[in-house]
Amino acid sequence: MTFKGSYTVCVTPFDAEGRVDLEALRGYVDWQIEEGVHGLIPLGSTGEFLSLTREERTAVAEVVIQQTAGRVPVLIGTAAEWTDEAVSLSREAEQLGADGVMLVPPYYSSPTDEELVVHFTRVAEALTIPVMLYNNPFTANVDLSAALVGRLSEVDNIRYIKDTSKNVHRVTELLEACQGRMTVFAGYYPWESYLAGAGGYSSVMSNIAPKLSAQTFERTVDGSGEGRDLYVKSLPLINALAGDLYVSATKAAMQMIGRPMGDPRAPRLPLPEDRRADLETIIRNLGLLAEA
Repeated sequence: MTFKGSYTVCVTPFDAEGRVDLEALRGYVDWQIEEGVHGLIPLGSTGEFLSLTREERTAVAEVVIQQTAGRVPVLIGTAAEWTDEAVSLSREAEQLGADGVMLVPPYYSSPTDEELVVHFTRVAEALTIPVMLYNNPFTANVDLSAALVGRLSEVDNIRYIKDTSKNVHRVTELLEACQGRMTVFAGYYPWESYLAGAGGYSSVMSNIAPKLSAQTFERTVDGSGEGRDLYVKSLPLINALAGDLYVSATKAAMQMIGRPMGDPRAPRLPLPEDRRADLETIIRNLGLLAEA
């Protein structure tokens, strides 16, 4: 199986009491697939994985895999600060039926390149499913350089990377360093990244506009020229969901489209009122605002 296209980095729904809402998650999975997404990635940063218990992470992974039922690939976020825990979470994901796992580097210890090689290699060697590295220097305090990713691409099962460096030229650098061994997924700026050779987009905006995100990929790679227009249409939403309040903004936007997923867990707070009006305007301009 090859991963490509627009993959939604899924929010985790909470009910009014702040508990994980597994029924809402099942409905969300069906809606995403019906809207045409090419894959799902629960338990990433947008899924608030650091704010979930181990039991909750297992439950979310299990429900998404079961509800998807093979209709699209599912990659489970299995990041952890401790290598042994990342191995355990990744093995569990494989046993549950995941098609792959996604791992951001340990996010507190600021590991060296040699430590990162040990960390990712141990996870990859414990699995038979592919590993997607996740480069997010803004939250993990580590920037996975192209040279390092090139080394890691020589490890069996490490076949993908989500790059959220905001540097589109990094796509070219990664592809050159990996010599065909790695598929790059954009974390930002999908259209430019597709043109540079990225094979997919790990999409936050797809939580709100899954069809638009999927069509942007499809209309770019088919050479019709329509992809750029769809991308320009989606840029205000992409930019509105970026930055430190990305989880709060994503959940506020989902409420605006009539698919509420609850508030984020503390210490995150709901999106401040002074940010809501601009976001609502963007949602309305996309024709996605739910009727009151």
